[in-house]
Amino acid sequence: MQDAQDIINAAHQMADAARAAILPFFRTGLAVDNKRQSGFDPVTEADRAAERAMREVLARLRPDDGILGEEYGAAEGSSGLTWILDPIDGTRAFMCGAASWGVLIGLSDGQGIRYGLIDQPFTRERFEGGLGQARLVTDAGSRPLAVRNSVDLSQATLLTTYPEVGTSAEAAAFRRVSQQVRLTRYGLDCYAYALLALGQIDLVIEAGLQSYDIAGPLAVVQAAGGIVTDWQGGPAQGGGQVIAAASADLHRAALDLLNA
Repeated sequence: MQDAQDIINAAHQMADAARAAILPFFRTGLAVDNKRQSGFDPVTEADRAAERAMREVLARLRPDDGILGEEYGAAEGSSGLTWILDPIDGTRAFMCGAASWGVLIGLSDGQGIRYGLIDQPFTRERFEGGLGQARLVTDAGSRPLAVRNSVDLSQATLLTTYPEVGTSAEAAAFRRVSQQVRLTRYGLDCYAYALLALGQIDLVIEAGLQSYDIAGPLAVVQAAGGIVTDWQGGPAQGGGQVIAAASADLHRAALDLLNA
């Protein structure tokens, strides 16, 4: 990609802008709205302010790029590149004061996701992947990201966001994997993918995702040496059923159980 450094600079400026927009709201008792007629899909002014801030950066730095954002939808571009934005992935965690939420930024060239960020503003951790980058950036500096050495499924740590995992059939498929691993943990939202890229865990399995939920994490995990697909082993950038694994062997073992 010819303007890789310009893209990376724009992504970091977007993440900085989102941090500045979000942090004044965190742990303040912020009002929560529900986007659904039935069920619960929370959104706050922090979500909206963060996406507006990122869009303002793009309007200034990269006005020809397209945008797909969770809160304000799609805007067509002419460059062939589209930014995929989730201003707060994990709004439920955000409203509880838990620090497992994050700002997600992904970049698609129409053929696939080429670059992504997972930014946790409160802990000031930024996980970056793609365009030659695979690193964790903190106030203390940066360090490379790399998935940990492959372990057997029986020794793996598996993370997901919701115990329900999706439909009853999807939940049953998830349990088949969960019953074979050493440890399963819940409720980490996008931070689970960051931990996979950091080499702390081995598997993330989710269902019911949107493209903005997975675009950024997909790029980060793949840049760190991991594998991200749907539950059939195909492309995952559109969301839906997603599995991320630290190794090909672990990925195959989990897929076999998901599709048993």
